[in-house]
Amino acid sequence: MGEYMQVRGMLQEGEAYAGLILGKDQAPDYHLVLLPDEAIDVSWPAALDWAKGQGGELPTRRELALLFANLREGFERDWYWSSEAHATRSQLVWGQNFASGIQTIYGRPYRGHARAVRRITVP
Repeated sequence: MGEYMQVRGMLQEGEAYAGLILGKDQAPDYHLVLLPDEAIDVSWPAALDWAKGQGGELPTRRELALLFANLREGFERDWYWSSEAHATRSQLVWGQNFASGIQTIYGRPYRGHARAVRRITVP
């Protein structure tokens, strides 16, 4: 509980704590923070640039699933970009539908929504 409270104390105005992501393949666990604001009607390249401009990154597929589970009310009932291109079809990118909860792939020019996240690792 102490680590959770430490991370909550690190949140900036407008940010929301999404939860803990367990590390995989020797990567450390980290806490996911959803940044305020959202981009609407943007292609994937534009979404990547927008997220960097917010001081964050687009979430991964795992992170989008956590956001859907824990902070669904902070999203429009629409489709949001992830940071992950499809493994074998690099022209396609994964995203999360915040109405149905499904994850699917779209072409990079498709216009969707974007939210930015930041990650906090507590030593």
